[in-house]
Amino acid sequence: MAVTPDFVREIFKDLEESDGAAFFTHVADDVDWTVMGTHPLAGRYRSKADFIAGTFTKLGKVLPQGTQLHLEYLIVKGDQAVVELHSLASARNGMRFDNRYCWILFFEADKIVRVRAYLDSALVAQLFKENPVAA
Repeated sequence: MAVTPDFVREIFKDLEESDGAAFFTHVADDVDWTVMGTHPLAGRYRSKADFIAGTFTKLGKVLPQGTQLHLEYLIVKGDQAVVELHSLASARNGMRFDNRYCWILFFEADKIVRVRAYLDSALVAQLFKENPVAA
């Protein structure tokens, strides 16, 4: 099956409905996921498990109600897609965490195998500064 805009929208529908587990069924176990920046979530993750532990699990400690992601914009070319996402969330201390993301996705056999993710690094740093978590 070729990567199409409808296919990518369907994958991200899971995140829009706060179903991270369903979304991650479309991500390869050995995904190469780089979160750009110099903030507590930044880094290169060499597996789905490491990415989830290094990002979603950390965010879960400071965003008690989770985050609602919305797909704003999508470009698909061949086995690549670029998505713009908008998140809506509130931190433990009441801080609004409304962030924007750009993810560049690379697919093989309908699985996401590589991602470069860009986001508001200053907002992420502020989130963790105001809502510290134990290491």
